[in-house]
Amino acid sequence: MTTKITAMTTMCADIFDSTGEILPGGEALNFAANACRYPHVDAGLLGAIGDDEVGRHVLSAIQERPIRHDCVHVIPGGVTASNRIYHTAEGDRYFKPDSWTNGVYGSFQLSPEDRAAIQASDVVFTTYYCPNFADVIALRKHGQFKLAVDFDVVRDFDTMESFLPWIDFFFISGTEDILPVFRSWSDKYDSLINVTLAAAGSVTFHKGQQYRVQAVPVAEVIDTTGCGDSYHAGFVCSFVRDGDVIEAMNEGSRRASITLSHIGGF
Repeated sequence: MTTKITAMTTMCADIFDSTGEILPGGEALNFAANACRYPHVDAGLLGAIGDDEVGRHVLSAIQERPIRHDCVHVIPGGVTASNRIYHTAEGDRYFKPDSWTNGVYGSFQLSPEDRAAIQASDVVFTTYYCPNFADVIALRKHGQFKLAVDFDVVRDFDTMESFLPWIDFFFISGTEDILPVFRSWSDKYDSLINVTLAAAGSVTFHKGQQYRVQAVPVAEVIDTTGCGDSYHAGFVCSFVRDGDVIEAMNEGSRRASITLSHIGGF
């Protein structure tokens, strides 16, 4: 059985200061490029890019893969979002205040067709930072699709908890000290609450149970860009197929380890 998964809305150019490379990326595109590798997944993208050189490069990368792109909007005269990425000596990425350029991503609005595509999906993946996040939550309240959200490093626990009744896959990058918050949430909500802990692996809380797996060892970390997106894709794609939390976490770790071994999110 095929699962229709739609990722939205960040599609951008990742500009690597250390090498000068400009590669397609963004959470949605990184997720879809990993999800489309699974034969049981029909992966799609929703969002906007410009018709500039960067946008054409992003669109080409999408078209080279089995990714639905009928909801990828190319905006005439628009500027594609971009993100300048810097690296530490250990391969960890970091950003500077002017790293991010919003472009058409920041002003994108959902059309009636986009809303219909979301409602027709089995799973929708997005981020808390997505400019259309409130719209997606509203659609989820009245829809049948499952919602996966990456909260990255957000620490506004009260606000995040207010969305949990409508989130099926809750992802966040965390540390050991904040795990008790998520453990308590798992007693109240049915969400799969997954916390990635970088080299320390990941933890998932579900219906009061805690699951923990180790990270897959990597001989050399080249670049952490897209590592979380790859993990999330592996987790979701595995879980919708098997319903096994531990196997989903292990698959997420495997996908992340591959991403760590090269420049770029996929």
